[in-house]
Amino acid sequence: MTTNLTIGERVAWYRRRRGMSQEVLAGLVGRTVDWLSKAENNRLELDRLSVIKSLADALDVSLGDLLAEPTLMDWTQDSGNRTVPALRSALMNYRQLTPLLGLPTEGEPTQLGELRSSVTEVMDAYQASRYGFATRRLPLLLADALIAAQAYEGTDREQANELLALTYQSAAMVLGKVGEVDLAWIAADRGLGAAQQSGNPAVTGSLFRSVAHCLLTTGRFDAAVQLVGDAADYLRPGRTGASLDFLSIYGTLFLAGSMAGARADDRSTVREFLAEADRAARMLGRDANYMWTAFGPTNVDIHRVATAAELGDMQVAIDLGPQVDTSSLPTERRTRHNIEVARALSAHNRIDDALAMILEAESWAPEQVRSHYLARELVLTWVRNHRDRPSQAMAGLADRLHVV
Repeated sequence: MTTNLTIGERVAWYRRRRGMSQEVLAGLVGRTVDWLSKAENNRLELDRLSVIKSLADALDVSLGDLLAEPTLMDWTQDSGNRTVPALRSALMNYRQLTPLLGLPTEGEPTQLGELRSSVTEVMDAYQASRYGFATRRLPLLLADALIAAQAYEGTDREQANELLALTYQSAAMVLGKVGEVDLAWIAADRGLGAAQQSGNPAVTGSLFRSVAHCLLTTGRFDAAVQLVGDAADYLRPGRTGASLDFLSIYGTLFLAGSMAGARADDRSTVREFLAEADRAARMLGRDANYMWTAFGPTNVDIHRVATAAELGDMQVAIDLGPQVDTSSLPTERRTRHNIEVARALSAHNRIDDALAMILEAESWAPEQVRSHYLARELVLTWVRNHRDRPSQAMAGLADRLHVV
């Protein structure tokens, strides 16, 4: 489906394809016909994933169908002209999956120090919202990490599996950001298997978080809540005397769980998970970036804003959001926060302020803004509902996001 339809317009399109009246669909999602009509005609913003998911379920389509994902990754100097399809081919290379077929590994294993530097480079690129760069580097890195995990022995093999797990995790994170949720699931699932072979509980916890994010992006909110609870039970005994890596991973897992709880409309779980994350942040004592988590008190505050917006508490998000100083955090976190604040401002019809937040985010991370469904939806809805000609700033942004 083209990206120049709003979510409401896609709901109407699929509803008609199903031969379903507004009365029937509204009844299935527990809403009035007036509400659905306003949503389909862009007079009411569909900005909560829990609501969008209920519509997708009633229409028997995926969440991604209504969000119009994935988006096409633009060719840039960072990405070159081989992007997601090359990474898909790498993930589906059966020769790399198992030694049972007796196929020889392709080439000599990369030195672990060199491999670790490459993993760091890609994970740093993700946090800098340079998705094209990370996507271009990942196919070769994945091949190198797989060879190393098969070739090394003993403790070196454990380290190689740790790096393989983190490579899969970086692939899952990037693919999730650009809407390739099925590929992201494959990467996260394989990464969790490699993490368990590494014997490193922090890496295992990190991959649990990636799987939880994949469940979130596919609309399986209750399953994500359950996974976070189960993973926390598995990791909790390790908190005593835990490393800073482990503590950061443990806390960040609950932040992912808080978003799952919000999208499942489960306020008690949101409160519980945010409280647990806050305890871990206070134990850590400051904002940090161990294991690429950007974890600390500020990230907890960011999630207070995001969960409030997901629960429909837009005034809470407006009150808290501008107070959060994200200047010390990685670009990806700062950008995501701006998008959330813009959503809350837009819900209160403060369009100029919301536009300013999106433009600021775009100046930091154009690839991230371009690929985020909420940024695209906000801008497209503003253009649709503008009575006169949109401002030059709004029209230019809409053009850069390819939504008009």
